[in-house]
Amino acid sequence: MSSLTLRRIIVWVVSMALGFLVTAAFVTLILPWMGPNAGVPITIEKYGTLYFVTTAIPMGLVFVVWLDYFLDTRILPD
Repeated sequence: MSSLTLRRIIVWVVSMALGFLVTAAFVTLILPWMGPNAGVPITIEKYGTLYFVTTAIPMGLVFVVWLDYFLDTRILPD
């Protein structure tokens, strides 16, 4: 396995993990303070697992773009 392939795998794994962590923090810490029921706790189950995943994947893709640039993995074309 070449070093470029290894860096690409690292970019995808780290990016998706960061996407899920940021989304979990957003859902549990920030989202409860927005809207008409400010301060009422919300869980990922109450938010919806499907909604959570469809929020986390695009957040992970944002991290893919930045890590691709900084680690020079050339996942995205120049």
